[in-house]
Amino acid sequence: MRQIDHFIVGGAGPSSGRKHQVWNPSTGEVQAEVALGDAALLQRAVEAAKAVQPAWAATNPQKRARVMFEFKRLVEANKQALAEMLASEHGKVVEDAHGDIQRGLEVIEYACGIPQALKGEYTPSAGPGIDVYSMRVPLGIGAGITPFNFPAMIPMWMFGMACAAGNAFILKPSERDPSVPVRLAELFLEAGSPEGVLQVVHGDKEMVDAILDHPDIAAISFVGSSDIAHYIYSRGTANAKRVQAFGGAKNHGIVMPDADLDQVVNDLAGAAFGSAGERCMALPVVVPIGEDTADKLREKLIPAINALRVGVSTDKDAHYGPVVTPEHKARVEQWITTAEQEGGEIVIDGRGFSLQGHEKGFFIGPTLIDRVTPQMKSYQEEIFGPVLQIVRAKDFEDALKLPSEHQYGNGVAIFTRNGHAAREFASRVNVGMVGINVPIPVPVAYHSFGGWKRSGFGDIDQYGMEGLRFWTKTKKVTQRWPDGGGDGSNAFIIPTMG
Repeated sequence: MRQIDHFIVGGAGPSSGRKHQVWNPSTGEVQAEVALGDAALLQRAVEAAKAVQPAWAATNPQKRARVMFEFKRLVEANKQALAEMLASEHGKVVEDAHGDIQRGLEVIEYACGIPQALKGEYTPSAGPGIDVYSMRVPLGIGAGITPFNFPAMIPMWMFGMACAAGNAFILKPSERDPSVPVRLAELFLEAGSPEGVLQVVHGDKEMVDAILDHPDIAAISFVGSSDIAHYIYSRGTANAKRVQAFGGAKNHGIVMPDADLDQVVNDLAGAAFGSAGERCMALPVVVPIGEDTADKLREKLIPAINALRVGVSTDKDAHYGPVVTPEHKARVEQWITTAEQEGGEIVIDGRGFSLQGHEKGFFIGPTLIDRVTPQMKSYQEEIFGPVLQIVRAKDFEDALKLPSEHQYGNGVAIFTRNGHAAREFASRVNVGMVGINVPIPVPVAYHSFGGWKRSGFGDIDQYGMEGLRFWTKTKKVTQRWPDGGGDGSNAFIIPTMG
């Protein structure tokens, strides 16, 4: 069986002996084992990072940018192999895997401009003969704890900005699909990064706690569930670390009566069911305003959802593949049952779905649930699967309240032809990322990504200038050069040649 090891300076060395199974979600078979590390292994990685980071920080930013440029080229050259590797462990179809990699590369592209982004500020003559300037300097060693659902994109969001800014970085990816993060680290080294600037350690809670408690790790970025995000933020900040921790989501799509319903249905098919719904920016709740809008939307959704093709990750015609593990399949199906028990109407039931020839795979059919209310637990919590819920709103204000008062505040979308309604909604809704006729409003790389409420803990978003601020600190210098040649006189002497 294939063994997946840590990527640290000097090799993995002594192991804790603990391992985690890596599934092939399309076949339901275990395809690899990944070694789980401990505090002793993390210490070796930290020591290597400490040894290399000062020289990396002192490297001029354009040379660091050249490493990012070469890394981008190498990832692009290996994109198909990376996508297939990613799909085989995650279960998303290869086309989705390409998107995962591409969105990460967009942040790497931004990081290629790090010399411009790192420029400080300068004020001449702030006082008599006094100049004031600032500079952005790296924090030292950063760490990233990333989820299974985007094993290429989210690591690149983190280490791209952190390393370009002059930090060393230790990545702990999900143990469910660890191969792509390791391969990215190999390519980063091949791109010209000094050994130790980017390392990968695998582990579970034992490794996470070691990262949170290590005194030499200055900052931690996390993406995962909200309960764990809160835990990481609380424990990390208690240890005087800078922490950004992004959690779960329950994104809503508000459908105004004037919306183009055919376009809405097309958008929902991808936003609710793409990647089997396993993404924090999925759109699992649609909120049509008015019964007439709801009935028309439902009528159009049913044939569109029934036409979705579920297949193995290598099926080029599949709209989405399996979920990541058997445990997650059981959890999603239980949420469908819970919604039914709570009074939701199961319009299309994906429970018990079986793909011919792949009966052991972790597949869930697309599911549509109508008559969902805000009081239902299945509405309040994140399902993280190919499930779309319809919550009917009586008017605009009713629809606005739903995402604004929900515990999560990651993303939201409104579908309308009315510019005033869209502007009012965007201004008033209590959510961090808003789409107007855009179902998945993930900002481009030169802006930033981050949700509100229980979707995000910490004050600074990911990537863009916000990301750069997270991975650097500002040093302020106030300088004055006295007149005179050092003999106490006030003579202004200009050195001459010869």
